[in-house]
Amino acid sequence: MSELLVDFITSLDGYASAEGWPGFWGLEGPEYLAWLGEQPEVTYLMGANTYRLMSGFAAGDVPAGQDEFRPEEQESVDELTRAPKVVFSSSLEEPPKWANCTLVRDDAVETVRAMKAGGSGLLSTIGSVSLSRSLLRAGLVDRFRVVMFPVITGATGAERIYDGYPDVALEMTGSRTFDGRIQLVEYTPRVLEHPPLGAPA
Repeated sequence: MSELLVDFITSLDGYASAEGWPGFWGLEGPEYLAWLGEQPEVTYLMGANTYRLMSGFAAGDVPAGQDEFRPEEQESVDELTRAPKVVFSSSLEEPPKWANCTLVRDDAVETVRAMKAGGSGLLSTIGSVSLSRSLLRAGLVDRFRVVMFPVITGATGAERIYDGYPDVALEMTGSRTFDGRIQLVEYTPRVLEHPPLGAPA
């Protein structure tokens, strides 16, 4: 059975990106980049908006405010291009132009449920805030990981991660600090039907 990881990179105040800032908010360091390079092979899951953004980067589109990709950004895009990807969309044209992509028009929750039951290895979301929320709400997420960068982007932040989420209890399974400033936290999530009635045991 496959394991499903929801994986976010955020500012401290929970934004996935911010206007005018470079990738990783320009704050990635050697420890963090080395850890990224050590990650196991994964099949990425994404929605149409993330596909359009990331495939645009792969085709050479540079984020606003930059003249070119920094080397670490280009390597991240190249690694993503090489990885298998499943895109859930009813609006994208088939076949996808980005390499190693499979377009799925069926219900994402039921498709991922079947992928988990019939597969092996690691499935991971990338970006795709609404897809991640739907998979979590359906109880399909095994691991919930957030890497928080030490910046608050209250004025320029885009894509608030947790808006519309259900209440979720999180049991910590790991944490790590990279380069003395970037914080990783990883949890096993449990969606709650209502707030707990008393203090945790």
